[in-house]
Amino acid sequence: MFINNFDPVAINFFSLEIRWYSLAYIFGILAGWVLAKRFFINNQGIKIKFDDYVTYLIFGIIIGGRLGYVLFYNLDYYIENPIDIFKIWQGGMSFHGGVIGIIIISVWFANKNKHNVFNYLDVISLVAPIGIFFGRISNFINSELYGTQTNLPWGVKFIKVDNLYRHPSQLYEALFEGLILFLILIYFHKKIINKKPGFISGLFLVFYSIFRFVIEFFRVPDDQLGYLLFNLTMGQIISFVFLLFGSYLVIQKYENKKEW
Repeated sequence: MFINNFDPVAINFFSLEIRWYSLAYIFGILAGWVLAKRFFINNQGIKIKFDDYVTYLIFGIIIGGRLGYVLFYNLDYYIENPIDIFKIWQGGMSFHGGVIGIIIISVWFANKNKHNVFNYLDVISLVAPIGIFFGRISNFINSELYGTQTNLPWGVKFIKVDNLYRHPSQLYEALFEGLILFLILIYFHKKIINKKPGFISGLFLVFYSIFRFVIEFFRVPDDQLGYLLFNLTMGQIISFVFLLFGSYLVIQKYENKKEW
């Protein structure tokens, strides 16, 4: 068993604190950016515009992630304290909200440049697991989004939380939503020739949602929400909705592909 007593501050320079969570965002975006341009963009028109696209995308991730947390996870609090919505440094981001932000920005940017939006979303889907991996590792370091109690030998005691040994659910998510999801998407990206744009995006939603839904059974729900409909967490409910959208997209693109 392991004791987690990591400092969430990675660099402390006089009064300036740089936290692991901020570095995870930076590393994830930069790594995805480089890999996307080097390996996953075949369309020259998309490649030319991709740097501009990423700039807007960063705003979509941050704004969508924050508003998603506000609306999905803590609306009552922020209705009473609306100024706190802007205090991102206090924490509170939603992955699903970030995805919605990415989709909105991508639709706008693709329409502006007369491109197929899925040519952008498929590329982002391929590299997104890299950012997810770094993000979940930083969650582990911060002792947040921790798991339920366990007696398994790999249980972790989060000193900042309590003296119980818990599932390292952040590491489960880093493994499945990060590394394994990345390998799955790369496999289908290489395996399926002449795939219809949108197929990879659908696969991303399907596999991420499945992994997230299952792992949430080992994760403590948000204190302000607890368990909701059918004893599920908010993350599981939203993941199920995303799973439906992803499944529809995969089926639609597969059927269209067969007609060729």
